[in-house]
Amino acid sequence: MNIFIQFLANSQSYFINLTRISILIVMLWIGGLKVYQYEADGIVPFVANSPLMSFFYSKNAPEYKDYKNPEGKTVQANINWHQKNGTYVFAYGLGAAIVIIGFLTFFGIWNDKIGLIGGILTFLMSLVTLTFLITTPEVYVPNLGGDFPTPQHGFPYLSGAGRLVLKDVIMMAAGLVCASESAKRIMVKSV
Repeated sequence: MNIFIQFLANSQSYFINLTRISILIVMLWIGGLKVYQYEADGIVPFVANSPLMSFFYSKNAPEYKDYKNPEGKTVQANINWHQKNGTYVFAYGLGAAIVIIGFLTFFGIWNDKIGLIGGILTFLMSLVTLTFLITTPEVYVPNLGGDFPTPQHGFPYLSGAGRLVLKDVIMMAAGLVCASESAKRIMVKSV
């Protein structure tokens, strides 16, 4: 048991680099998916309801509810609405930003300053994403009339969208861990 504890204690820097790699994988995957119609459509409720981001769209919430495309289905009239809304252009830009943040964090393995920037940006991006728990109605289970044995809707009952957002608590902490480790290396080099 002592050997295992010693291994863990001596491997922290490797695990922080594993965290950087994990952030890169998530950011590449999620950011890369933003070029696809279903993913771009899927973020509309978050962006449209956000006071920090809604200005990127030309249509106001909750108009988007009439133009939802179910995942895996293409309704051309809905796609036309999303094109006029700026949904796809915004998603491409957001996806590129997410991928860049992932690479910045990853490059912290070799470059302290770039890693510091990436870690801070990961933290800030996650913080913005977590505001969706306050601004987006779709993050909680809607009241569909069920009341047996107790009604299970609204806060704290997270929908699939809410569970997706909540994971950013981990990304936020991981970004700070990476930024902190990069800052520590910068301080050591400056002494």
